[in-house]
Amino acid sequence: MRCYLDPLLWLIATYVALLFLLPHSGALFGWLFPEQPRPLYQQESFVTLTLAHLLLVGVSSLAATLLGVGLGVAVTRPAGAEFRQLVETIAAAGQTFPPVAVLAIAVPVMGFGREPAIIALILYGLLPVLQGTLAGLASVPQGVKEVAKGVGMSDAQRLFKVELPLAAPVILAGIRTSTIVNIGTAAIASTVGANTLGTPIIMGLSGFNTAYVVQGAILVGLAAIIVDRAFDRLERVMTRNAG
Repeated sequence: MRCYLDPLLWLIATYVALLFLLPHSGALFGWLFPEQPRPLYQQESFVTLTLAHLLLVGVSSLAATLLGVGLGVAVTRPAGAEFRQLVETIAAAGQTFPPVAVLAIAVPVMGFGREPAIIALILYGLLPVLQGTLAGLASVPQGVKEVAKGVGMSDAQRLFKVELPLAAPVILAGIRTSTIVNIGTAAIASTVGANTLGTPIIMGLSGFNTAYVVQGAILVGLAAIIVDRAFDRLERVMTRNAG
């Protein structure tokens, strides 16, 4: 377990150090970008932006997970099988529809801020979770389900005690993909007034300030790596337990 834990801790420690060192790195970015009169983003705290970014990703990813797993389970039951193609089509359309377009539609209805961004991220993160759920449940051996039925388990017991535990590693892989995608995509929420790590990136792009872009991008990228490594550890544990 140590070989998985230590690198993750180092990544987290590096991230925390960056959060507190960036506000004092004006001289470094001034040297890297001498053409910029204000090379360090100082409008808001990087700690505040990071917490807001992770909250946005956490809420949207949790909603996408609950919705994706719920729909995946529903359409694999006999009562919902006829809706499977429709659900998959709608979920695929949600991911192919650009998040910026979703924001443009949601803002006039919901106003500026976090809410339209959450809607866009849920739609964008739904498909990987749904696909992972469908693939995971399909991977459960038919013989195992028949044995569970033979020992007198109800439909609900077979689902929660047999199918979902065996499908969990594959479902988790879909949740992992969805969450990592949302970490990067959440940066565009700053275009509709939500505070995220995309704020310095958007300001840097609009003001031709590459230093701001680099500062925001470093924190977004490292956050995605940390979450990905955490999911990797969890997947390994679940795969061993499933085996």
